[in-house]
Amino acid sequence: MDDSPREDLGLLVRGVLDYAILMLDTSGHIISWNAGAERIKGWRADEIIGQHFSVFYPPEDIAAGKPERELETALAEGRLEDEGWRLRKDGTRFWANVVITTLYDDAGRHRGFGKVTRDMTERRAAEQALRESEERFRLIVQDVVDYGIFMLDTSGHIISWNAGAERIKGWRADEIIGQHFSVFYPAVDIIARKPERELETALAEGRLEDEGWRIRKDGTRFWANVVITALYDDAGRHRGFGKVTRDMTERRTAERTLGERRRLVGHLVDAQEVERRRIAWDVHDDSIQSMVAVGMRLQLLADRLPEEHREGVRALDESVRAAVGRLRTLVSRLRPPDLDRHGLVVALTGHLEESLPAWGLDYTLRHDLTAEPTSEAAVTGYRICQEALTNVHKHARASRVEVSLSTVDKGTLFRVTDDGVGTAVTGTDPGRDHFGLIEMRERAEAAHGWWSLASSPGAGTTVEFWLPSAPDAQP
Repeated sequence: MDDSPREDLGLLVRGVLDYAILMLDTSGHIISWNAGAERIKGWRADEIIGQHFSVFYPPEDIAAGKPERELETALAEGRLEDEGWRLRKDGTRFWANVVITTLYDDAGRHRGFGKVTRDMTERRAAEQALRESEERFRLIVQDVVDYGIFMLDTSGHIISWNAGAERIKGWRADEIIGQHFSVFYPAVDIIARKPERELETALAEGRLEDEGWRIRKDGTRFWANVVITALYDDAGRHRGFGKVTRDMTERRTAERTLGERRRLVGHLVDAQEVERRRIAWDVHDDSIQSMVAVGMRLQLLADRLPEEHREGVRALDESVRAAVGRLRTLVSRLRPPDLDRHGLVVALTGHLEESLPAWGLDYTLRHDLTAEPTSEAAVTGYRICQEALTNVHKHARASRVEVSLSTVDKGTLFRVTDDGVGTAVTGTDPGRDHFGLIEMRERAEAAHGWWSLASSPGAGTTVEFWLPSAPDAQP
């Protein structure tokens, strides 16, 4: 018989590095040793051949008789496969996959055992880490109570259920698993095939997000945010859907309440501005014009009266002129004529020139507007700046104010900064006791904008707000 195949096989076995391939005699003593065995276990062939293979087992396995039992099992069943801890020459442990095969000669006589060992330490560590990660993820998903997280099969039947789903929807896992997820939808949605269409969309696009009414076990409705994600295995086969539901009822109610409040504030502000404009026009067109006419007649009369009466009439004329001046100031405050005639920057400039020097405040007005605000935004911005400057005068103990306007994000950004004593109130919620601040914020939000205040004791205060150019613009 040609021995070359046997020689080739021997070369192959001896040269393999990834597997420890060795032969044991019938009692378990080592009679052959390959390069892979030396690399994995650490012994050279001349150090290990002749020793009993139990040298590779930890003391607890030896005490339990595991090496002998494995040979008995391999002899009885033809082979044995096992995974467990084994020892290297230096005493360190590694996780091994072991196959022991019973060997017979051509005459059927038992000649010993073949033993193939592979070091699986890295794979076991990776698998263990994966299992631990999956277990942590499972526990997180299972215990989350703010989100209903569950899985559907490919046809939409529920196959898993977490604590959040039970809290939000009311069903226990044993009550709901196996049912179709359409049980959560109102009758009108079921008639319209909304559940089926949502699965079709999630399958076609990978995911679907929706908000709408859903049904609890007790029949009550709640407003839900829902995300459905199509799930695939490693082979790309569709395995079902992941569904995450959050109860948004309270947030929706709060948003609707806030929206109603803002609409009410907006109506009140609009009504206030209409009334201010009406009063301003009435005072300007009626009272001021009449008093100007009176003043002109007094001037004519003073020229015709004797000298002894002339000074009294002129004094009366001065009083009329002073009253006209005060009325014009009132008109300007009610509805600055420049706001309608020349725009926001001119109106603000006039207000600063008229008010701040009288309050002992230096000021700067900067603007880089690339678009003029709408009439509504201009009025709202003027009123908020007016209130902010009044607060500086009353509370800041400042010496200087800077007002800036710029076009930002399809709207106008306003900033009023002073160098005063500052305050501990910061953010978008000024507190219940600061009514002027609350009014500024509500005016801005009613106009679909935002308002904020930044301040700290000794560092001054900055009021900043943004108003859109259109009601549906977003910052």
